[in-house]
Amino acid sequence: MKNTLRIGAIAAVSAIALAACSSAPEEEAPATSAADVTSAPAETVDYKACMVSDAGGFDDKSFNQSGFEGLQQVAADLGIETATAESADGNAYGPNITALVDSSCDLIITVGFLLSQATVDAALANPDVNFAIIDDLADNDYDGTTDAPNIKPITFDTDEAAFLAGYAAAATTQTGTVATFGGMQIPSVTIFMDGFLAGVNYYNDQNGTTVNVLGWDGENGSFTGDFDDQTKGQSVTQGFIDNGADIIMPVAGPVGLGAAAAAQAAGNTWIIGVDSDWVQTAPEYADIVLTSVMKKIGASVYDVVDEAAVGAGFDVTPYVGTLANDGVGLADFYDAPVSDEVKAAIEEIKAGIIDGSIEP
Repeated sequence: MKNTLRIGAIAAVSAIALAACSSAPEEEAPATSAADVTSAPAETVDYKACMVSDAGGFDDKSFNQSGFEGLQQVAADLGIETATAESADGNAYGPNITALVDSSCDLIITVGFLLSQATVDAALANPDVNFAIIDDLADNDYDGTTDAPNIKPITFDTDEAAFLAGYAAAATTQTGTVATFGGMQIPSVTIFMDGFLAGVNYYNDQNGTTVNVLGWDGENGSFTGDFDDQTKGQSVTQGFIDNGADIIMPVAGPVGLGAAAAAQAAGNTWIIGVDSDWVQTAPEYADIVLTSVMKKIGASVYDVVDEAAVGAGFDVTPYVGTLANDGVGLADFYDAPVSDEVKAAIEEIKAGIIDGSIEP
């Protein structure tokens, strides 16, 4: 049976509930019952892979959910045991990781830059447990090396895909002004914003235009300070709209849904999703999604767990998602008003980034 361990820890872990690992939860699962149990494959692998979320939770329609879904899929395919712990806030990171260590996980994956120090601390204290961290190198002393020998970084060159989104935004804007903002000014956020800005600048250079970017100049910009408060996303986005922006890329997890709500209410404003394809994960806003910059976290989690459980085994070589290996990408434009000429140009730019002739 595949088990999900969900922990709402603040200062200490108070309860552990086991339930089937079937989909990203939208509410607390009841006690296990026959309906909760998913049939495992006839042959299962004796391995336990575990995951700790950031504060957004596994139903954030963003990076936590993508990681959770990747874990679900590999568990279903291999028949391995799983456990997950949702973090209510930063105080829960350490206790949640400790609880999973105590539950005999073979591999613990932590989701996000903010869990970096807690992951390093746990890895150093538990050298026989393997760890992986999404969106971070676990290099908290910035000496160029991962701070514990049993951590595998899972990172993404999202600036490559965001470059394509910036080009598309600059080519599509009707006002000549686009915008982006972040949840926190951390590398896993600003890499999106850097790529978006570079893509707009590339469009301007190639076409002799002056499309303006609000919210990020490469060093300073707009940040809401968290990844939870959707009202902040609404407020920041409304400010951009008031200043003429008609295409906005929020890089802020669930806060971005507040941005989408403001854009939808305003009309004539498009949103660029991040992490996953927002037409699929936030269908209530599908009519205003221009495209999405996809960080294929689920696929990376699948690959890392699969390799550790049934492949060559766990190793700490960093996983880096790129356009070349399909670890990052741009979602379909669906019914957004992006011309065939622009789509063709984006394909050429993508090929240039992959072959190195264009540097995002």
